[in-house]
Amino acid sequence: MSGPAGGGRAVVVTGLGVLGAVAAGPGDLTAALRAGRCALTAPPPPDDADRTGVSWPACTADLAADDVPDRALDTLPGLPEELRTAARRTALRAPVPVRAAVVAALQAWLEAGLDRTAPPPERVGVVVAGNNLTERVTEDGRSRAARNPAHLPARYALQQQDTDHVATLSRVLGVRGEGCTVGGASASGNLALAHGARMLAAGAAEVCLVVGAMTRLSRLQTRGYLALGAMAPAHGAPARPPAPFDVAHRGFHPGQAAACVVLETTASARARGAPALAGFAGAAVVLDGNHLADPSVDGEVRAMEGGLAQAGVGPADIGWVSAHGTGSPLGDRTEAEALRQVFGTGGDGPWINATKSLSGHCLSAAGVLEAAAAVVQLRAGFVHPDPGLRDPVDAGLRFVGDEPRRARAGFVLSNGFGFGGINSAVVLAHPEV
Repeated sequence: MSGPAGGGRAVVVTGLGVLGAVAAGPGDLTAALRAGRCALTAPPPPDDADRTGVSWPACTADLAADDVPDRALDTLPGLPEELRTAARRTALRAPVPVRAAVVAALQAWLEAGLDRTAPPPERVGVVVAGNNLTERVTEDGRSRAARNPAHLPARYALQQQDTDHVATLSRVLGVRGEGCTVGGASASGNLALAHGARMLAAGAAEVCLVVGAMTRLSRLQTRGYLALGAMAPAHGAPARPPAPFDVAHRGFHPGQAAACVVLETTASARARGAPALAGFAGAAVVLDGNHLADPSVDGEVRAMEGGLAQAGVGPADIGWVSAHGTGSPLGDRTEAEALRQVFGTGGDGPWINATKSLSGHCLSAAGVLEAAAAVVQLRAGFVHPDPGLRDPVDAGLRFVGDEPRRARAGFVLSNGFGFGGINSAVVLAHPEV
């Protein structure tokens, strides 16, 4: 198995978890991807839209209700009662994204068999993907305190920090190894995966939970993305949202999901008898030397080529590409050109799809969610469709379109690009490669 290190320190995936608008678990995610089930819906306008003339998103993929994580925890099959009790007590009053992260992490913990056998707690780490994760908590807290300062939650000083995710997960699961948050805008998920893999390869841990934190946008963040032109506005929106890479794209549609990928050294997985769901073959992160939102073909090419080089594979070994694909006109055109430079054009190239066409853009969690989606597709032998892709921006690339496809078994490359010129790519391998 290829990976960031050879022998027993090579890295594999042994567990997955997801809770969000697109799916309520790994099995549900597989069904949603195969069916091309889109979680995006048109939200109602904000209360002050008529008075202020403010815009709002064309589509969102939000949790149906704030108690979704609590119900998911109560019904999670196979969860030992002591873990369920610890999760309830620890996360009872936590913000919704933290409760969702706990559920996704517990799903992955169970699938990896860590409830039955695990390394010592000091040899288990956790990396949470994301930055500015708590702006909604701050906005809501400010509103409550403005009405009555006594209404500010006693734990606000803890919950308004990104590390609340790390601390809560550590408490619930008894993790006592290394832990941190890793922020890189929309590349955060891939950066967290790369950091977790390096932690294992360096011998700092045997198991690392990489958690993509759910983003609940504040009103100010939403209006900022709309003002920047990054988010698709409701005004003038077509009846059916166009998929990423369609010429009708107008910006990203926000999604909500928490996801978890358990990374583990091959030596630890073998010792525990935990089957590998996939191999973590390689990763690359590069900068553009740019502090703005405009992407760079050169940076994206360097990230993809760097990921392939670390994995020890070439473009012809990639069965499909899980594209960053946000639906931003400039972003999609830039990524299409970068894909063309790395993989060429024509019928022999890899299939290309974008999970954001189904899940929406889950921002900090996007890379981890899309890695989980890539693993389930690798195992099930299909590449999910992108409903709404009618007129691709580049007819020479092999976009999947409306129907699922079969891909060559082997490797998938997953892209993640963030504002400020942060470019990343990870390569995942079928467990039998």
